Amino acid sequence: MLHELLVSLLGYTGDLIIDDTKSSTFKLASDISFIEPSERDIIEKTITLGFYYRELDRFATKSRNLSWIRHGNESVASEENNEKQSVYRRAIANGIVEVLSVYRSAVLHMEQKLLADPLPILATITQSLNKFFVLMPPLYELILEIERDGICGGKLLNLLHKRCHCGVPELQTCIQRLLWHGHQVMYNQLASWMVYGILHDQYAEFFICEQERNSERDSSETNIAEKLARISVNDGSLSDWHSGFHISLDMLPEYIPMQVAESILFAGKAIRVLRNPSSAFRSVDSSSDQARHKKLMGDELLPQSEADKIELMLRNLKESSEFHKRSFESAVDSVRAIAASHLWQLVVVRADLNGHLKAIKDYFLLAKGDFFQSFLEESRQLMRLPPRQSTAEADLMVPFRLAVTKTINDDDKYFSRVTLRMPGIGTKVKSSKVVVSKSKLADGDSSLLSDTSLDMSLDGWDGIALEYSVDWPLQLFFTQDVLSRYRRVFQYLLRLKRTQMELEKSWESVMQQDHSKFSKRHTDRVNGSTSHQTRQCFRPMWRVREHMAFLIRNLQFYIQVDVIESQWNVLQTHIEESRDFAELVDFHQEYLSALISQSFLDIGSVSRILDGIMKLCLQFCWKIENQETNASTKELEHITEEFNKKSNSLYTILRSSRLAGSQRAPFLRRFLLRLNFNSYFEQTAQGVMNVVRPRPTIPPLQR
Repeated sequence: MLHELLVSLLGYTGDLIIDDTKSSTFKLASDISFIEPSERDIIEKTITLGFYYRELDRFATKSRNLSWIRHGNESVASEENNEKQSVYRRAIANGIVEVLSVYRSAVLHMEQKLLADPLPILATITQSLNKFFVLMPPLYELILEIERDGICGGKLLNLLHKRCHCGVPELQTCIQRLLWHGHQVMYNQLASWMVYGILHDQYAEFFICEQERNSERDSSETNIAEKLARISVNDGSLSDWHSGFHISLDMLPEYIPMQVAESILFAGKAIRVLRNPSSAFRSVDSSSDQARHKKLMGDELLPQSEADKIELMLRNLKESSEFHKRSFESAVDSVRAIAASHLWQLVVVRADLNGHLKAIKDYFLLAKGDFFQSFLEESRQLMRLPPRQSTAEADLMVPFRLAVTKTINDDDKYFSRVTLRMPGIGTKVKSSKVVVSKSKLADGDSSLLSDTSLDMSLDGWDGIALEYSVDWPLQLFFTQDVLSRYRRVFQYLLRLKRTQMELEKSWESVMQQDHSKFSKRHTDRVNGSTSHQTRQCFRPMWRVREHMAFLIRNLQFYIQVDVIESQWNVLQTHIEESRDFAELVDFHQEYLSALISQSFLDIGSVSRILDGIMKLCLQFCWKIENQETNASTKELEHITEEFNKKSNSLYTILRSSRLAGSQRAPFLRRFLLRLNFNSYFEQTAQGVMNVVRPRPTIPPLQR
């Protein structure tokens, strides 16, 4: 009986101790009559440990099954077990094996004591195995939950972390040991990701996961060296950076904050970029000495000493017996800082980020005003006509080339990256040689087409846009979303500058006509009298033109000086002070958002009013240069009335406390002060939304 009992404690049943499958435990055979009821209760309670041992051993054996290595195919073991393989379960199984080893040693020691005792008693058994009554049942419940719910990866770490919080010290120590085994796998994956930029996760259990792709997943037998050799350094690395990897919330343990997980994601992507520079970047940065070049790219972008430092920090975490949240977060922050600093060095210093930012400011934000003034003057007559669908961009080539010849120096190394285009119309005008290229449009992104054709244009030429060619690694900074936001601001500023130029040119044109007529007064008194009457008749119209020019000039000054220049200075300060690439990206996003918000492009009501005002100004300019009939005079009166309504509505909205009283546009009050320096707008804007003012009359033109 004693040996039957000892064997059952190791999971083996016989004639006296049987396996009760209904109640999932071991029991004494019912036909045993020589055991007292009290002893039966003690024995049945004791032999349940044997049942727990057998089930735990079964789980450990199944989870640690590596037979697929011998077969060369991991699906063999999966098909036999009819469940998904898991590295984390394998690690937990190793911890369970440690517990079972201690249990077997306790049974062996107890057997030796019983054999040495001439009168063995049950108390010896219960006393020797007492601590396992605390450990084995919770462990059995744990593996049941793991198998029932298919728990693996980060979910398994989460489950163990919750089970650690108990009031039994022995059980807490045991669960912490299992969690330690699980963390070993996590630290290995972290080291692969944050030291080498490789996602080593063949069973999709890590909280950093790769987006699904058409290509087959790497086989598990592929080693680290083969993966390093196979990582793409072409444009695929850009897709990896922007959308190739993401955080799997299902696999993220609850005790790791989302901010820390994002730092891990960023650090791994940064290391991936630093270790695998683009081939084009290599060729630009190459030297005559190939050996020195290899050292330059391999060591300078991420020195081996820095990689060793990252690996040492992760190794220290791995060797710790317990998971310390603060130490873990501190190590992740340090790794992230190292990666961000070297990525900043690559993008800002090596790739000349500030030079490209200055070029984008010159061309997308119209800081190079002489070039766009020349371009608009040269294309003025062309833009008076509707664009032709087939030749619009080719037509723009001539004024664009003339403006380049007049204003752009040959030593401007950034202008060759600028391309003028009409979205939706099939060609591009390349800035460097000003040639028509149809192939680039085919290679261009569709986001530009969609982003510039969402709103109705004021006229056909409002779709004029710029493109900027960006090389690796600046594509990490100037994403398609960033460039599309720059294009949006550019189109707005170009319409504003075109409107301002048309107002000036219309005055210049009419004044030239008036001076030519004035010179004829001395020869023809009648015509001279008529010319004088014409000038008197159109004085109200010139006042309207001056009001238009006043508003457009002040709006242009506000955007170019108060908004763009002030925000540019803030951005430059951040660039000088920051040494973190991620911070720099955030600062640049704030800069772009400030440009859009302080220019009112994100306020639908204000943006529509400004578009309407610019449209009215252009119509006004085109009409006053062709005054022939009374019908056109009526149109001018209508334009004047609409302009007064819209300008007063604009002033009313901008002076509201929601805008002028907020930090959204800190220099808006200066703009309002310039507009309303003599209280004209404030007086005329009163009741503009409810009161219809009498239409100003412009006397009919006398021939």
